Amino acid sequence: MTDMDMQKTVAVIGASSNRRKFGNKALRAFEHRGYTVIPINPNEAEVEGHKTYGSVLDVPGTIDMATVYIPAGPGVRVMEQLAEKGVAEIWLNPGADDHEVVARARALGLNIVQACSIIGIGESPARY
Repeated sequence: MTDMDMQKTVAVIGASSNRRKFGNKALRAFEHRGYTVIPINPNEAEVEGHKTYGSVLDVPGTIDMATVYIPAGPGVRVMEQLAEKGVAEIWLNPGADDHEVVARARALGLNIVQACSIIGIGESPARY
């Protein structure tokens, strides 16, 4: 990992306090790799000691990338919020990569990666 990567801010959309859920595993994996993590979940006040935001639009400052762990219904709306926020890189993890979400992201011109972001940063989900 380069110094540039370590400065990146990542929004974990669908972050969860449940340590068995991938929205929690991802937050811990990215933090382990030196990223600044921002949990996004309107139903949680805090995840792993981090203040949780209801939407990326509520986050002050820049978000470099987002990793998405939510179903298609809210996922389509979240793509619009990510476009409005200007998030440069969006990972649609397995289960969050419904064709409607992908189509909306592409229509908005978002840079999406359809893959497991935990593996993408060189970690193993089994570790978390």
